[in-house]
Amino acid sequence: MRIDAHQHYWTIDRGDYGWIGPELPVLYRDYLPEDLSAHLQRHQLDRTIAVQAAPTLAETDYLLSLSEGSETIAGVVGWLDLSDPEHLQHYARFREHPKYVGFRVMIQEMPDASVILQPSYVEALRYFAREDVPVDLLVKSQQLEAVVELLDKVPGLRGVIDHIAKPQIAAGVTEPWKSQMTAIAKHPGIYCKLSGMVTEADHERWQEADFTGYIRHVLDVFGSERVMFGSDWPVCLLAADYDEVMQIVQRALPETWTDRERERLFGLNAKEFYKL
Repeated sequence: MRIDAHQHYWTIDRGDYGWIGPELPVLYRDYLPEDLSAHLQRHQLDRTIAVQAAPTLAETDYLLSLSEGSETIAGVVGWLDLSDPEHLQHYARFREHPKYVGFRVMIQEMPDASVILQPSYVEALRYFAREDVPVDLLVKSQQLEAVVELLDKVPGLRGVIDHIAKPQIAAGVTEPWKSQMTAIAKHPGIYCKLSGMVTEADHERWQEADFTGYIRHVLDVFGSERVMFGSDWPVCLLAADYDEVMQIVQRALPETWTDRERERLFGLNAKEFYKL
C-alpha cells in the first residue's frame, strides 16, 4: 500500500481556518478528496492520512465524517488540547471512529514552546505513550530544544515530527537543526515526515538542490524504517505543485536505496506507525 502520510482537506465556509484568508488565494477555496484523486492516481498512491488544519474539535469531527465517504482516506489525525481537563473524554470519543489514528500537538502555534514541558503536558503525553497512541508533532526548528527535552521526559512516545521540523531552508540554515534532529532520532519511537519543505524554501526561486542536504540528514539519522513521505497538499501549492513535491523527494534519495526502502518511505512506515 502506497500512502501520502500528510495532507489536508477543508471547507472554507466552516469558519475555523483563521490562517487561510483572501490574501492566500491559492488556498482560499475548498479542497476535498475529489480534488486530490488525480494526483494520487498519477503517483500510484492508494491512501492518505488526512491531518487536522484547525485547532478545533469540530474540524476533527468534520474530517472523520469526510473519511466515511472517501476510500482513499486511510486515517485521520485529529486535534486535542492537552491543557483541556476534558481532553481524555474527547480522545475517548474520537477513538471510537475506525479511521481515527491519533492526534497532533500544534507546538508551532505556541508563543512559548516550553509550555510542553509543564507537568500537565508531560503527564498527558506519558499517558498516550503508555497507550501507544500515534502523536504528530508540528514544530518549527527554533522550538526543537523544547522537543528534545520533552522526549527525554517521555521516552516511550510514539511520535512523528511533521515537515522535518521546518528548518530555515530559504536561508540555508542547518544548525542547530541537524544536531537536534540527531538527538530526537535516538528515540526509537520517533519518526519523521519528509513533508512541508517547499513552503520553508524561497517560494519563487527554490531549486531541488536546496532540499537535498536536509532530506539526506533525516534519512541518515532516522533510517529508512522511520521516515514517511507526505505531500502537505494543498498547503504545498504556495510554492510547488504535487508533482514537484514528489520529484524533490524522489531525486534526493540515495542511489543505493533498494525498492524495499522506497516502499517503506512511500507507505509501509505510515501503515505501521498509524496501525492501519
